[in-house]
Amino acid sequence: MRAVLVQVFAIALALLGRVSRPSWLRAPSRSATTRADGRLARLVARWPARLRPARPVWLATPDRWRLPVGTARRRSALLMAAYLVVLTVLAGRLVQVQAVNAQTYAERGDSQSMRAIDLPAQRGRIIDRNGAVLTTTVDAAAIYTDPTTYDRFADDGKIDRDAGEVSRRDVAIALAPVLGRSVDDLVDVLSSEGRFTYLARQLKWDVGEEVMALDLPGIHRVVEPSRRYPGGTLASSLIGITDIDGVGLEGLEALANDELTGEPGQLRVERAASGNMDIASADRELEPSVPGTDMVLTIDRDLQAQAEAAATDAMVDNRADGASVLVMDATTGEILAAASVPGVDPSNRNGTDRDDRRARYFTDAFEPGSVQKAVTIAAAWEEGLIDGDTVMEVPPTWTVGGRTWTEPFGATGELHVSEVIERSSNIGTMMIADELGEEKLDEWLRRFGYGQPTGVGFPGESAGLLLPHEQWSGTSLPTIAIGHGVAVSLVQLASFYQTLANDGVAIQPSILRGTVGQDGRLEPAATPDSRSVVSADTARSVRTLMQGVVDGEHGTGKNAAVVGYDVAGKTGTADKPRADGRGYTNQTTAVFVGMAPVDEPELVVAVMVDEPETIYGGTAAAPTFSRVMGQALADRDVVPGTPQQGIDDALAGAREREAASVAASRSRAARAAEAARERTAERRARRSADDATKPADRDATATDGGESDEST
Repeated sequence: MRAVLVQVFAIALALLGRVSRPSWLRAPSRSATTRADGRLARLVARWPARLRPARPVWLATPDRWRLPVGTARRRSALLMAAYLVVLTVLAGRLVQVQAVNAQTYAERGDSQSMRAIDLPAQRGRIIDRNGAVLTTTVDAAAIYTDPTTYDRFADDGKIDRDAGEVSRRDVAIALAPVLGRSVDDLVDVLSSEGRFTYLARQLKWDVGEEVMALDLPGIHRVVEPSRRYPGGTLASSLIGITDIDGVGLEGLEALANDELTGEPGQLRVERAASGNMDIASADRELEPSVPGTDMVLTIDRDLQAQAEAAATDAMVDNRADGASVLVMDATTGEILAAASVPGVDPSNRNGTDRDDRRARYFTDAFEPGSVQKAVTIAAAWEEGLIDGDTVMEVPPTWTVGGRTWTEPFGATGELHVSEVIERSSNIGTMMIADELGEEKLDEWLRRFGYGQPTGVGFPGESAGLLLPHEQWSGTSLPTIAIGHGVAVSLVQLASFYQTLANDGVAIQPSILRGTVGQDGRLEPAATPDSRSVVSADTARSVRTLMQGVVDGEHGTGKNAAVVGYDVAGKTGTADKPRADGRGYTNQTTAVFVGMAPVDEPELVVAVMVDEPETIYGGTAAAPTFSRVMGQALADRDVVPGTPQQGIDDALAGAREREAASVAASRSRAARAAEAARERTAERRARRSADDATKPADRDATATDGGESDEST
């Protein structure tokens, strides 16, 4: 067949061009063709010239265009070269389409014939240590529209209502009361360009049902995930918030966003050539979404609720700007409760103040005041500078670097080291720090964790502030020893005291207990780091000293006592630095940090009240410590250690206190917001007056002297 085609092509060239055939167009030799091919060639050669059809005039080639016989070969070569060039280009294009960019063109083709529907993944839940759900995801409705629908209705300039045609304003009037938007606003949205625009998102499902029941043309609904909080505002500052698309913005939602998000899926359906209709009978490709991982916290929901109620009462009772409470397991470092007020409603992300959303116990640093004295004494004890027999002669004044401190409430004279802690003696602590020296005090504070994050990993966690001792001034040693000129967060304070409660071993604080995957099994979190800071003997000795703060004759923390349990802790009060760092204001932070039972502590509770009118830690913070610690010990069934207190009486008393506190907190919660606004206005006015009259540098003498019984 190939030989016949070659001969026909050669005859055509001979008839039309009257040129001698090039050798590559001549008939193949007999050895290369069949016998039939040879007969056909001879027949053509014998064809009489008279029988050949006359060539039409219009096909005659002008002489000026006629090529010499030798030119035919060149023309054939040029034709072949052109053919090869075209073939090469086509082959290259074929390789590009089929091999190099195959995926791109396949996707482009699919985009014209397939429609992809994204299937969002179910965001993981956040649950407490006992399985109680703190936040979860439910189906919500998103309402969208195709604005071009109404252009088609008005092609003739008229609306045929009998035919189901409506105007944009008709639709807006029907939707406005359901969506809670103005008619004019909806008309603007319905008039936007394009074929897709949202009218509302994150609606409750029943609201979406109500919208679809209106049966309005051009109005559609799609399912989207929405975050829900069964506990309302419970642990809101810890959990954080997500944006409207479910991406974590703050708190644990941001910290564990990748694990919570999961993997979205996709449904691919074939659509008609017009692009406006899916083909129901066509095959569909489903790639299911993978739900996010559930995060199990160390938080106990019930204890969290009790801590938040106690913090709210502390803020209201002391007419303070805010309050924070943190409860930590003394042996594991797990955070069992983290409360901060004022709180916020996480479901109303746009209607909350960002300052109120922050987790103050992690993010806010403040001068700790006298609670630091326990750390200073622990460092000196470990260095062998003091022990249980140490007695000091404490003078009424102490001068260092040209500055003189005065002991405000008579904690002077011959004092045992236990009395230095019990009576919160400033000068006594300064004398101990003077024996340590700047370099050693700086070293021990950093060993406890000052000036560095705890490692809990919470977004925005403060590292506190501790300057290198090379940058200390002449008065830094005495002031830092009593908790001034240094800043810590509440979780850092709790961690320092957890070290003393755990026989000198520091455990990295943690808020994540583990994760739960698709198999429903708990995968425990990594074991937190631990390190030895001081000896067990030193830790126990300092705990014994701090017990006198609560039950001693001159203790500054008597309000922290818990019926039936031996408690150790320390009060702290510190003036707040000015915002520009120049001197101090008249406002204070009141703190109490402690542990119980003293012999084998199970819990550490830290309380900070911000700018209380009652000023002192022993008055503003210690009662809140007592309440939270008592409830937590009862919940954990810790046996009371005081002999005269029966177990049943202690538990009954704890339950009564809990019931009373819950009732009181409910009545006070309604007044909290209004009280906070009033306090803010009052303090702004007072600060303005202070700024106008107060000198820039205020002596940072320990206001903790005011924590004695005489002051309260």
